[in-house]
Amino acid sequence: MTTLYDFDAERLSGESEALADYRGRVVLVVNTASECGYTPQYEGLEELYRHFGAERFAVLGFPCNQFGGQEPGSAAAIAEFCKRRFDVSFPLFAKVDVNGPAAPPLWRWLTGADSPYPQPVKWNFTKFLIDSQGRLVKRYEPGVRPHELVDDIARLVPPDSV
Repeated sequence: MTTLYDFDAERLSGESEALADYRGRVVLVVNTASECGYTPQYEGLEELYRHFGAERFAVLGFPCNQFGGQEPGSAAAIAEFCKRRFDVSFPLFAKVDVNGPAAPPLWRWLTGADSPYPQPVKWNFTKFLIDSQGRLVKRYEPGVRPHELVDDIARLVPPDSV
């Protein structure tokens, strides 16, 4: 069975990272954008990351310019914006297409025919919750705010780490 750990992704810095590095953690994968009506969700995502702790939980942000051209900046501009505006400390990855032929394997896994949620991403800030075994367990559409995920995340993160 395919899991999150079967994929690599390019960090915003340009370095490749094995997502197996997140083994044992609950992970929230999110496609992000700096010029979107949902952009303030960066604040809530950072709050989740800090609340649950990086040892057992991670938010992985994937900037995407596929919806309304709302992430036009370079990697450096995205990093600077996220740090300055929202003090983002969770991992940010290189800008990606989340739908279509240019979508990397991770995003094809999240949305493809073998996914429990086999449908294209509709807009920025779609969220995918992955359990500590690397399995996709839930998808949230963009209008679902990060604080609304607390109970679902808490059920997956071991109580001694909350």
